[in-house]
Amino acid sequence: MKIIILGAGQVGTTLAEHLAGEHNDITIIDIDEDRLRALQERMDILTIMGNGAYPNTLRRGGAEEASMLIAVTSSDETNLVACQIAYTLFQIPTKIARIRSLQYLAHEELFGAATAFPVDVLISPEQLVTHYIRRLIQHPSALQVLDFAEQKLQLISVKTKTDSGPMVGEPIKMISQHLPYIETRIVAIFRNNIPIKPTANTIIEPEDEVFFLAASEHVRSVMAEFIHVEEPHKRIMIAGGGNIGTRLASILEKDFQIKIIERDPLRAEVMATQLTKAIVLRGDAADKSLLLNENIDDVDVFCAVTNHDEANIMSSILAKHLGARKVMALVNRPSYLDVVEGGEIDIAISPQQVTVGSLLTHVRRGHVVNVHSLRRGAVEAMEIIAHGTPRSSKVVGKAIKDIPLPSEASLGALVRDARILMAHHDLVIEEGDRVILLLVDKRKIRQIERLFQEEGIIP
Repeated sequence: MKIIILGAGQVGTTLAEHLAGEHNDITIIDIDEDRLRALQERMDILTIMGNGAYPNTLRRGGAEEASMLIAVTSSDETNLVACQIAYTLFQIPTKIARIRSLQYLAHEELFGAATAFPVDVLISPEQLVTHYIRRLIQHPSALQVLDFAEQKLQLISVKTKTDSGPMVGEPIKMISQHLPYIETRIVAIFRNNIPIKPTANTIIEPEDEVFFLAASEHVRSVMAEFIHVEEPHKRIMIAGGGNIGTRLASILEKDFQIKIIERDPLRAEVMATQLTKAIVLRGDAADKSLLLNENIDDVDVFCAVTNHDEANIMSSILAKHLGARKVMALVNRPSYLDVVEGGEIDIAISPQQVTVGSLLTHVRRGHVVNVHSLRRGAVEAMEIIAHGTPRSSKVVGKAIKDIPLPSEASLGALVRDARILMAHHDLVIEEGDRVILLLVDKRKIRQIERLFQEEGIIP
């Protein structure tokens, strides 16, 4: 597939890294020559220096042959104009734009083929990250919480500890005895950062990162088998009153006690008028006296979401030292992520990884409707709709045991109408089933895509 990416920032770069090794023809356009040079040294892609909203720049990037334009520059206006030009001059079939401003996002009628801006897919990183953090807050003790099949089913990752749950030290097959009335499936285990293929006799060990699927209403019960599940959170402190901080406070203030810290006096005043129950504090989130005065030792979650990685990291570490039960930090730089997470910072949140998962949903072939990028992009969780007949499909009408899945893939569950069916070897896939699988080797993605394509329908 010929794909043009506008913007060589964190999101554009991370997306190019995902796609370049999957037999795609990638061109990335940016105005920063140094960024482009660094990318070309690391990846086999074409780079073009120039303004992606200019017709000549897009033409140089191969717009006349492109199947997809992904505009993820830091400027909403550049992204929108580029999509308009891609539609009018080059008839690029799929146009994706990253839009940050609520002024645009509040008017869905602006977007679409017959409207002001011919954008096929809108991506709002702030919105995606806000909902990602909300799910983590709603599920204490989880490292990741991912939704599938319109939130009927969730994929959860947890980190086991010695004697922290009854399944630690037990083989996986025992979970059906521990939870006889709840269906769940373990789809992956990472031990010392190495993937372990789960089998019935696999022993759950301390420090394993366990990924399991369960119906949303059963998640807490299943989590308790692996870890000590924290009590529901009540008191949340947010550092940073930008787009993410304000949105997060807005969606949480109905159910939690929220305090939000913002340095800028004018921004703090605006927030105070926008929020109804949250308390807005003007000050520095790394100010020890402020945190102590606001009873940081009574806070369940301290969440740092400013625009500066260093400020987020330092304020989170300080909050942890002063007694906050859990701290989360928004971290943009990939080089920081592995260093900070799992130490004094409980969860480091990567905006680009959250965003890239949403983008990949629209890049993947074969009726893929949902993609989540896990473990810094090394793993993908996919939701794929099975289409076709036993004659036209390699999966419809076949039992799971007869489907030639690569060993690196684990088929976890099906959602059929409103029913959740955990995968077992005799389960037969039907037309319209939503199939949830986890792939721990991205080199096998094309194989998965082909498996779920109808023969003669998609090249």
